Amino acid sequence: MGDYDTSISVAVSPTVLFGYLADVQNLPAYMPRLTSAEPHDGDRVTVTAHIEPPGEPEQDVRSEAWIRVLEEGTSLEWGAPGPHDYRGRLHVAAGDDANHSRLSVELHTERIEGEQVIDGLEEALDGIKSAVEAAEVGR
Repeated sequence: MGDYDTSISVAVSPTVLFGYLADVQNLPAYMPRLTSAEPHDGDRVTVTAHIEPPGEPEQDVRSEAWIRVLEEGTSLEWGAPGPHDYRGRLHVAAGDDANHSRLSVELHTERIEGEQVIDGLEEALDGIKSAVEAAEVGR
């Protein structure tokens, strides 16, 4: 079992960051293996990912997940059914000035591969930072 947490500074306002994260259709922009995310039935999301399992051919897999707002403008939680009890929370807070935010993530999983989970979590945060900052510049 593992509980992980980390945070990153993002060069956009908390309102912009939270709005971006709350739109599940943005997931493929910052989650490296996701190719689509389609919301349905309230807080449910169907995701498709392209994976390369060791010793197996590359493949696309579909899965169900959920995402819900805990506190508007501040925190979200998500999870996916399955044997690893994968779930977490995102917290958005004000940064050093009005144009910066602090994004914190808490993750829980029953997976044992601690270093792999930490690497994936950091990759996701870097992806969020890059995607939301690029989207804001493009406006």
